[in-house]
Amino acid sequence: MKYNFDEIIKRSKRNSRKWNSKYYKEVFNNQDDLLAMWIADMDFRASDGIQNRLKKLVEHGIYGYGAADDEYYDAIIRWNKVRNNWEVPREAIMYTPGIVPAINYILQTYTKEQDNVMIFTPVYGPFKRSILNNKRGLVICPLLKDENNNYSIDFENMEKLMKEKSVKMVIFCSPHNPVGRVWTMEELEKVAEISLNNKALMVCDEIHSDLIFGDNKFISYGNLPEKYRDNGIICNAVSKTFNLAGMQVSNVIIFNNILREKYKNTMGLYNVVSPNAFAIEAVKGAYLESDEWYAEMLEYIWQNILFAKKYIDENIPKLKFNIPEGTYLGWIDFNGYGVYGKNLEDLFEEKLKIAIDYGHWFGEEGKGFIRMNFACPREVVVEALERIKKYFEKNC
Repeated sequence: MKYNFDEIIKRSKRNSRKWNSKYYKEVFNNQDDLLAMWIADMDFRASDGIQNRLKKLVEHGIYGYGAADDEYYDAIIRWNKVRNNWEVPREAIMYTPGIVPAINYILQTYTKEQDNVMIFTPVYGPFKRSILNNKRGLVICPLLKDENNNYSIDFENMEKLMKEKSVKMVIFCSPHNPVGRVWTMEELEKVAEISLNNKALMVCDEIHSDLIFGDNKFISYGNLPEKYRDNGIICNAVSKTFNLAGMQVSNVIIFNNILREKYKNTMGLYNVVSPNAFAIEAVKGAYLESDEWYAEMLEYIWQNILFAKKYIDENIPKLKFNIPEGTYLGWIDFNGYGVYGKNLEDLFEEKLKIAIDYGHWFGEEGKGFIRMNFACPREVVVEALERIKKYFEKNC
């Protein structure tokens, strides 16, 4: 490999929310000495393509207001065409400082207070928080889970709830965070069809769409027929793929002209105009000049996941870990050891000394699960799994 993903880059003294205890200890009951495997950012150095672009900007030395130029939009269009085989009209691309802010803007643009909004749990926590913070009604349609922890969509319950609750919007996670499902065309079309038939706007978060493993194939909402695209909003970004979350640059893609004009009005209200100068160059460097880094990163994380699966099956057999179809996040079931809720938090924070995302953060259906971040050097994965193994060997 050209890039060294095994390199341990110290982040605890930087302004890293993931690693600096000054920022994370409030989340983990004042613990300040944890191995960070939570929060979805990578521990890898950015690609040469990104760094070279940023270096040129630094050398220029002027950091005034930025404006997204043709190359910026061409980069986004090119990436989606090459990776996902769909054409993004330039006029459909709207800048947003992040997907979570975008979800809030979207809620404020297309719904009113007390309107009901559906999510599929367990799911990324800010979906629920955004709905409740904006005083919208929360409608939960839990994913179905079989005895082997394979997840699917409960279409029957979705249709029932859509009608009973007069749902106005569906917020859908594709690929799904945290369970790692990459939805098939049939599944995606069924959700889109039910939403359309019930006059509910479909919002599809595709932020993990470049992180697909094995024989799985990501289908973007943009690949669906026009009738569904016109009833949908797509959210995607460079942030997960290229570890650029701190740049605060994402895309909202809206095909429908009427829906797009409404969103533009909201952006005008908040004066959200253009990415900052560094974000513009980072997007270009990522989408135009980082294909090699992307391919090597994907393979490295895939090997981390395969290693973790083998290690868990051979050494911690009461854990259930299904290889994710997408995302770099492992959804691991600890219920076989009878630990969940406060006991699970105590285990990780006081005994294992690992900062992790707890399953109940993603909804009641996540009880007894954790979400582990595999976008890190192999040494970190090994250390975390060995701590877990040693604890259960001694205490079970």
